[in-house]
Amino acid sequence: AILAQAVLVRATDSRLAGPLVRRAPATFTMPVKFADIPKEATAILNDDYVVSGYVFKTKQKTSWAGAVFSSQVDLFPDDKCATPAKLTWKLPKPFGAPFTIDKLEMDKGGKFKLEASQDAVLPGLKVECKTDLADFNKVVIVDTYTGIKDAQCIFEFKATKPMDFVAEATYTKGIATCGLKFDAAVLKGGLPDVGARFASGPCFCALMATKGLSTFDLAASYKATPEVKVAASCQAMAKGGLASAQVGAVCKGLYKVKVAMDGSACVSLKHDVAPGFSLLGGLKYGSKGVTYGCQLSIE
Repeated sequence: AILAQAVLVRATDSRLAGPLVRRAPATFTMPVKFADIPKEATAILNDDYVVSGYVFKTKQKTSWAGAVFSSQVDLFPDDKCATPAKLTWKLPKPFGAPFTIDKLEMDKGGKFKLEASQDAVLPGLKVECKTDLADFNKVVIVDTYTGIKDAQCIFEFKATKPMDFVAEATYTKGIATCGLKFDAAVLKGGLPDVGARFASGPCFCALMATKGLSTFDLAASYKATPEVKVAASCQAMAKGGLASAQVGAVCKGLYKVKVAMDGSACVSLKHDVAPGFSLLGGLKYGSKGVTYGCQLSIE
């Protein structure tokens, strides 16, 4: 009887309180990397435009400790080799090791890339190691710290030359995210790169100032309908004025079109033939005529 009464009181309170009781808890998202500050808009304008060549991609998750194998084959790029390929492995905790191999890659030239990471060194700290497996002087260490709420700090340096570094920090507060990026040149009076983005409802905009605050990139997007997004971007130089600009739109995440200041125009179409099987095709009209391409992906 007591339990039934408690349930009745709870239900009555919910009806009286209305949406205040059922409001979803607030969620917090980690700030993006500095280079990704304008990505909400630039992805509409730059991603998934295959306008030259033919590509075949596969991605397969194996039963061996969750390892993932990916391949990319460029079909008929030249007369020397008809099917040059790039092979990539991702190995979570290989052979029970306390680290993850995020990428073990061999490209068409036989060159390797290895990226490994460990996120249990300290709370909030992730350490990555990148190498080409050929030159120890090119080994790069990346420390990413997310232990501060709403902030992300990244410090990347060469293992044999720590003063050859790149550092960045991003912070999110409300609708705004701001960021700062610099290298060793700042110690000699150089200026850092700065950026900021604002997202509110269907509207998004981002401004980046790079190359010693001499190059300015502006990107914006707007969700016109639940299925259509439009975007625009431009780059201006402190000396030289407007250098480039483009506008574009995407519908349902499948159909894309964009026009650039140089007079070129691109269209892209993605078709999901079946789950895990997709086709991506594109066409570009520009000063060099018409080019087109196609990509087949199997996952």
